[in-house]
Amino acid sequence: MSTQGSTNNGEVPTVLVRDKAGLALLCFLEQLIPINGKDYALLTPVDTPVSLFKLNDDEDPELIETISSSEPILAVADVVLQEHDLTLVRSAVTLTVTGELDEPDPEELEEDDESEEQDDSETYELLVSFKVDEHEYGLYIPLDPFFVVGRIEKDQAILVEGKEFDEVQPLIESELDEREISD
Repeated sequence: MSTQGSTNNGEVPTVLVRDKAGLALLCFLEQLIPINGKDYALLTPVDTPVSLFKLNDDEDPELIETISSSEPILAVADVVLQEHDLTLVRSAVTLTVTGELDEPDPEELEEDDESEEQDDSETYELLVSFKVDEHEYGLYIPLDPFFVVGRIEKDQAILVEGKEFDEVQPLIESELDEREISD
């Protein structure tokens, strides 16, 4: 496995995970889980994951689930983020942002937790918004942890998706529950 961090001094090791298209995402190795003779890794991105939403008047933001890395919207997002000393990275699995981000105000997060009804827009925090061709878009940071599952092969991690993900997800969750109980 190609780790780029180390466990010395309490540091979490990092792993480069690749998708089928060859895109890579540098992640922290959170858990290593053996299943049916294969090693699966529960990973979290090193950089901040972001999601692209289309903002509509008087409606909830609409998540854009798939977008080409050459999409003009992302070129505009690049420029807007550069104004904040941030960089948009077209990674495997998700878009990420590098640079120094302001930490969310803990009091605001507590207030959000107290509200009984939460829609999708409340599980994200707006990072930046911008206009492209008279449409408004926003890059949002997920407030919930963003996990990636990779299969360790030789010296790298391969993104687990589709049918394989559907098959191993319940096994991974079961193993994590067992580990939590025994701790």
